[in-house]
Amino acid sequence: MMNIPKIALILSFTALAFAAPSVFAAGGEVALKYPIPVEAYGDGGIKSLWEVLSSRVRYAPFNFWASLIFLLAIIHTFSVGFFNRLAHRLELRHEEELKVAIAYGAKFPRGELPVSFRATACHYLGEVEAVFGIWLIPLFLLFAYFYGWSGVTSYIDNLAFTQQKYTEPMFVVIVMCIAATKPVIYFAGHVIHLFAKIGKSTPAAWWVAIFAVGPILGSFITEPAAITICAMLLFREFYELKPSTPFKYATLGLLLTTISAGGTLTHFAAPPVLMVAKIWEWDTPFMFVHFGWKAWLGILLSVGLYYMMFKSEFKKLNAEAAAHKRRGEYDEQIPKWVIFTHIAFLAFTVFTLHHPALFMLAFLFFLAFTSATRQYQYGVNVKTPILVGFFLAGLVTHGSLQAWWIEPILGRLSEGPLFFGAIFLTAFNDNAAITYLASMVPNFSAYMQYIVVAGAVTGGGLTVIANAPNPAALSILKRYYKEGISPLQLFFSALPPTAIIAAAFYFL
Repeated sequence: MMNIPKIALILSFTALAFAAPSVFAAGGEVALKYPIPVEAYGDGGIKSLWEVLSSRVRYAPFNFWASLIFLLAIIHTFSVGFFNRLAHRLELRHEEELKVAIAYGAKFPRGELPVSFRATACHYLGEVEAVFGIWLIPLFLLFAYFYGWSGVTSYIDNLAFTQQKYTEPMFVVIVMCIAATKPVIYFAGHVIHLFAKIGKSTPAAWWVAIFAVGPILGSFITEPAAITICAMLLFREFYELKPSTPFKYATLGLLLTTISAGGTLTHFAAPPVLMVAKIWEWDTPFMFVHFGWKAWLGILLSVGLYYMMFKSEFKKLNAEAAAHKRRGEYDEQIPKWVIFTHIAFLAFTVFTLHHPALFMLAFLFFLAFTSATRQYQYGVNVKTPILVGFFLAGLVTHGSLQAWWIEPILGRLSEGPLFFGAIFLTAFNDNAAITYLASMVPNFSAYMQYIVVAGAVTGGGLTVIANAPNPAALSILKRYYKEGISPLQLFFSALPPTAIIAAAFYFL
């Protein structure tokens, strides 16, 4: 029986092989600017969803191929475990072949042992952060065939300069670098420790405090910064105690879900809210009254549920922590002026979120400052943030081509189906893209606006691509998952808190 990765590979090459001769003539009839605005299709009078989608594919055949490649990329994200296992097997085989070659007297230039190209390639195919970037290659090849190289550059420039879609990936890279520094973690650790002291600073108390306070930070310092801080604190106070695999997945699913919901107390921090707040005239009081308190209630109920489910395991972790005295990094002294400067850089980055030239300039000053105060630093880690930014940029590039089918689906759903449809669509596309497309649907009532945003933020923890900050947490914590993070296990671990938060938004 063929597995999913092989099927995905065959489908992708089939698409590339047969796309050109079948649609070349049709593609030439479409204007160079792509994606096509939804109002340009002229299908407003068509009632059948299938007829609308068919009409849009006939008008622009590239719609179909762009979505097929996006589908294959999503399948790839669920198949990274296969590529990681394959890479491991190829590495073992390569090592055995090297042993045989050395035994027969083989010599290598400069004494360096050769690496396995196939194993390395499979390793990159198994990196979830690289998936959407890899699938840009067939996307751009087809794009160039239909619209020429000028069509590709026009599309990318439009995303970068007109729509500013690449601002968020750039922002995530910078804010992750700043939020993961020692002074920021030190300060956040002290704040959350105030709550952990209520439970005598046990691992259980730390776990509850991080989830009770951390997600709410996403409403003020943005979700990428909040998820980075929470993941770093969980890294130190929970994962290093080696909990069971089900407990690790439950914690990760809870983290992604609560961060997505926790950004709804204000109108300026969570990307899915930011996309519609100005258009629909939502402000912070509106967000708190209609979303914020419901989100916090759902978060607390979810934390309570998982605490009760793993109560016996918490006792083991508490005993483990008590038996092995751990280094108290929060007892170290970092000058207040260093902490204040880091917080100021973080605040300025958040304040200039929509002005990349300014926060990039500030980041250069930040790097100089960390170099001058390196005795108080971990050292700035840029590899993980850059990989996360690469993931988000690839997702934006693919996702921005999906409006042709998402918009008519959203516009034809009633209240209940719209809520659960938004949750479902969010699992396979960034929730900010869902709310942005919803803002273009005409005649949305106030309650329908509420429903679609509530559904989008509710489903933000189901997959790695459901909410923009999710890859940041996975990049920090993935070292604790030996076989890689399973998308299916993550999905099922996030379902209980997703259901609780959905109930809070839908019924309250």
